[in-house]
Amino acid sequence: MTAQVISIVVLALVFVLATTRSTNMGALAFAAAFLVGTLAGGLDAKGIFAKFPGDIFVVLVGVTYLFALARANGTTDWLVSAAVRAVGGRIALIPWVMFVITGVLTSIGAVSPAAVAIVAPIALGFAARYGINPLLMGAMVVHGAQAGGFSPISVYGSIVNGLVERNDIPGDPLVLFLASLGVNLAIAVVLFLVLGGRQLALAAGATAPEEPDDSPRLDPPRIATLVGLVALVVGTLVFDLDVGLTALTLAAVLSLVWPESSRQAVGEITWPTVLLICGVLTYVAVLQAMGTIDFVGNAVTGVGVPVLAALLLCYIGAIVSAFASSVGLMGALIPLAVPFLALGTVGPIGMVAAVAVSATVVDVSPFSTNGALVLANAKDVDRDRFFKQLLVYGGLVVAVAPPVVWLLFVVPNLG
Repeated sequence: MTAQVISIVVLALVFVLATTRSTNMGALAFAAAFLVGTLAGGLDAKGIFAKFPGDIFVVLVGVTYLFALARANGTTDWLVSAAVRAVGGRIALIPWVMFVITGVLTSIGAVSPAAVAIVAPIALGFAARYGINPLLMGAMVVHGAQAGGFSPISVYGSIVNGLVERNDIPGDPLVLFLASLGVNLAIAVVLFLVLGGRQLALAAGATAPEEPDDSPRLDPPRIATLVGLVALVVGTLVFDLDVGLTALTLAAVLSLVWPESSRQAVGEITWPTVLLICGVLTYVAVLQAMGTIDFVGNAVTGVGVPVLAALLLCYIGAIVSAFASSVGLMGALIPLAVPFLALGTVGPIGMVAAVAVSATVVDVSPFSTNGALVLANAKDVDRDRFFKQLLVYGGLVVAVAPPVVWLLFVVPNLG
């Protein structure tokens, strides 16, 4: 068995063990990087440490720290309340409010599970209170998070665009963002029509009561946080500042001025997500050093028809991501496409968009973090029945999404 085959078997084992044993995939990936890198790849510890994605680490810590501060000081609660007030409390618009809020949060830097964790409890509380289908509300939250998840300043967008740049693949951050936004928005429209949205819109007088007087109000910490979020967007989009370093700087300033919020926020940085993503990307970098990426890429190319190989990668992304880390999987799949992209038959921009959307649009699965958050926060439902509904819907997305995005982005040969 060659070193490349061993490394692939270990990668598969990491995904299986992480899924079946509820162990952080990143921790297993770090262990795999050490064992495979030293025993099969001939790397020493210094060589393995050199593969650690320091820039991604700073992005993850910076943006999750900033949003943890926003949650701790009540800024996110204010944003949600303001959005509900903006639509006059109309019940039919509340699912769309939740879709937009999670989309905005992820588009300006929140990690998708963090945005869902913020909005899902509020959204599903509304669903129980006003008779909205919980599957509709939960799916709108998840698809909203994925709709904004690939903006140029988002965590997912930064990671994928970084991978594209590192592997010398032609990329277009705007196409990636619009691809995810368009697909998830289209799914949301279908869900709204199928799962009771029309009935909500037709219901006479279907408005939510006014909020109590103790609803969130703007105060100095919240105003400063909102200014900081605007500064993050402007600084990264207009002045091309690093997302992670900018977010960390803003969070540090806020924590100095209001230290009582920072003590709580540091503990809410999504360290498991940081460990997961950095671990998987480190292992993938070890695979690249060992020549495994080229080995597998050439095998995929051997299918004979690169366009069909692209569809295969989309399906692999959707199926595995329904049970594991979407970002970690993209970190493995995008480099795999490099060899057959070099042939020029498949457009690289469309291929990256197709893989990214396939690997994230399925996150409504109850086995994924986002789907699990929706399941956990559902109110006044038969939990077993709701789990089966999420499972069926997740399976439908896994089956349908890959060929659809393949037809939309790969077959036209974008890029």
